[in-house]
Amino acid sequence: MPSLEAYARPLTRRILPLSHFDPEVVGGALSGGWRVTGGLLSWSVPNARPSVASMNETRIITLRRERGWTQEKLAAESGVAVRTVQRLESGQDASLETLSMVAKALGVTVGELFSAVESDDFQAAVGALDDRSATQQRQRDGAVAGYRYLYTGVGLVVSVGVIVLIGLQIVPGIAILLTGLYWAGGALLGRFLLASVINPRLDAKYPLSIPTPSRRDR
Repeated sequence: MPSLEAYARPLTRRILPLSHFDPEVVGGALSGGWRVTGGLLSWSVPNARPSVASMNETRIITLRRERGWTQEKLAAESGVAVRTVQRLESGQDASLETLSMVAKALGVTVGELFSAVESDDFQAAVGALDDRSATQQRQRDGAVAGYRYLYTGVGLVVSVGVIVLIGLQIVPGIAILLTGLYWAGGALLGRFLLASVINPRLDAKYPLSIPTPSRRDR
């Protein structure tokens, strides 16, 4: 007749995978003992702490499909491996850093990645991360708004100045084309600088934020 340990071993692989616990705690598994819970036999590990995303139901598949993205697309946008996306969607554990990268790519908070959170500690950690993300997002949006206000302010000064000069007959009426050139050319130049210069710098300064959408993108 097989021993109790041999009979229960297949169950424990499903109930208590070692990857769900911190490395320093796994070493204490030898000091645990067998326990019957809900009619199932499992190995009890003292003081075991679940990894960040274990025991919490995610919405990553739903959010990804709402955007029409494949797993490969989400991996590329978030900067994680395709295998990581697959692990997250299958309910396996992940760090807050990884979850933050995925949430940023999907344009949601870390908390919105989950439909159910069973751990109070995890919920508190997610809440703190979302607060930091919100703060950085406000700072980033403020910086981008400052650049846009500068562009608008300079454009108004140029437009009024040209109109005044034409009214005083200091410059010919055709100079009014300068205002159109500024608004059209400045808009194109501004979008280029925002994408190639400003946003990369803001990404480095505010890593938990996402690019501020333009009015055209909204």
